[in-house]
Order: sequence, then C-alpha cells, then structure tokens
Amino acid sequence: MSNVTSIRGPKHLICLALIAILPGVPTAVAYETTSLAILLRQLDQLERQAEASARLPHDDTPRYHFDYTRFRDDVQRMRQGIRGHLTPQRAQPRHPLPLSGDYRRGTEVNHERE
Repeated sequence: MSNVTSIRGPKHLICLALIAILPGVPTAVAYETTSLAILLRQLDQLERQAEASARLPHDDTPRYHFDYTRFRDDVQRMRQGIRGHLTPQRAQPRHPLPLSGDYRRGTEVNHERE
C-alpha cells in the first residue's frame, strides 16, 4: 500500500492557476517600469533636440514660429508625471497640470524701423 495521496480536484486546479498567473504579475510591473524609464530617456533626448533647434538662427518672415519654451514646459510636466508615478511621494490622488499642446506663436511685428 502506498501512503502517497493523489492531488486531484478543484484545489489542485486553483493552485496550478495561481502558480501560472502570479509569476507574470511582477514581470508586468517590471516591464512598465522599464518602459517608463525608456520614455524618460526619450523625453531627455527630445528636450535636447528642441533646445538645439531653438538655438538655430531663425527667419523672421514666417508669421508663426514654434514655441520652444511652452514645449519645454510640457516635456518637463510629462517627466514630472512619470517620475511621480515611478516614485510616488504619497498615496493621495493628485491633480496634474494640463499640457498646453499649442506650440505655435505669432511673430511680433516691429513697426519701428531704424
């Protein structure tokens, strides 16, 4: 006679389901954290490219110009939001500032000619 009991029934299936599901949970969190870290690096690169473009000489003839200052402020808000998600300082909900999204500004016309 064998003292080994067979594992069968609903408890066995629940255990197998938990074993199959639980290892994926930390993986999903790690994947999101990694993706957000990559996004932070991409925002850094985007900001550097925008700063370089802002320093280029620009032609004053177009009526509208890209507003690099407003764009930089929005990139900084996005960066703060991602960092706040990755390392929350408190558990209470916060109210993030809205992004501008409008990066076009009109050319100021100087009527006084020297």
